[in-house]
Amino acid sequence: MILSKKISVVVPCFNESDGIREFYKVITSVIENKYNYEIIVVDDGSKDHTLKIIRELAQEDNHIKYISFSRNFGHQNAVKAGLDHASGDAVISLDADLQHPPQLIPQLIDKWQEGYEVVYTIREEHESISLMKKMTSRFFYKISNSLSETKVEPGAADFRLLDRKVVDAIKQMPENYLFLRGIIAWVGFKQYAIKYKANERFAGESKYTFNKMVKFASTGITSFSTKPLKISIYLGTAFALLAFAFAIYALIIYAFTDNAIQGWASIVIGIMFFSGINLLMLGIIGEYLGKMFIENKRRPNYIVGETNIDGSR
Repeated sequence: MILSKKISVVVPCFNESDGIREFYKVITSVIENKYNYEIIVVDDGSKDHTLKIIRELAQEDNHIKYISFSRNFGHQNAVKAGLDHASGDAVISLDADLQHPPQLIPQLIDKWQEGYEVVYTIREEHESISLMKKMTSRFFYKISNSLSETKVEPGAADFRLLDRKVVDAIKQMPENYLFLRGIIAWVGFKQYAIKYKANERFAGESKYTFNKMVKFASTGITSFSTKPLKISIYLGTAFALLAFAFAIYALIIYAFTDNAIQGWASIVIGIMFFSGINLLMLGIIGEYLGKMFIENKRRPNYIVGETNIDGSR
C-alpha cells in the first residue's frame, strides 16, 4: 500500500555527472511503489554534464523536478532551495554521491509516522576517513558547542527528514549565511537521531575543499553565538595584567640588579605580540560586521537559472 502523504526528496548536486544516474536508480528502487513522492534535484551551478542528465531524467520520469542555479551558490543554499520548492508533507534531504544511504529513508519515514517532526542522522566515522579529517571534525564540534548556546550533535549530517511545519519555519528565515545543522537544532520540535555508517562515494571527488570546510566551520560558529566577540574582553584584560606584571618585573630588574639589558628586543617583541592580538580581535569583529553588511543588503540566497517546477522552463 502506497503512503498517502507526500514525500519530497531534495538532492543538491555539484558536478555529479558520473554518479547521478546511479543515484537515481538506487533511490527509486527504495521509494518507488511505496510512497507518493517527488524528487527535487538542485544543480548548484555544475560545470560538467550534470544538468543535461537531470533534464533527461526529468523527461523520463515525471517524479523528477529540478532547479538549476545561475551559478554556484553553495551546498547549504542548494538544500534551502529544495526546501523552498518542496510540496511534500515531509521533506528528506540527502547528497547525490550515495554516501548518505538511501536505504535508510524508510526508517526516517517510520519515525516521522511515529510522531517525530525532525528525524536526523548521525554519521559514524568510516574507516577510509583520514585521521586529519576526523580530528578537525571533532575539533569543530567541540569549539562550536562550547561557544554557542545552540548545541549541534557531533556527526550530525545534512541527511534528515523534516515535517512540513519545520520546513515552513525554516522558510521564514531570510538569513544569507546558512548553517542548517545549527538551524535544525535551534528550531526545536520533536527530534530523533538515527546513526548510520557513510558509504564510499560512488563516483567523483569530495567537493568540500579545506577552504570550504574552514568557511563552513566559521559560519557555524559565528551564526549562532556572539561569544567570540567576548573573547576580546577576556584576552584584553589578561594581556593588560600580563603587561602590568612585566612592567613591575622590569622595574625590579632595573632597580635592584645589574642585569638590565639596554636594547629594543623586548620592546619589539611586545609590540608585535600585542599588535597580533589586536589584529586577531579586529578580524573577529570584522567577521561579524561583514555578515551584518551582507545581511542588510537582503540579497536572495540563490538565483534560479532554470527549473521545471510548476511547468516553467
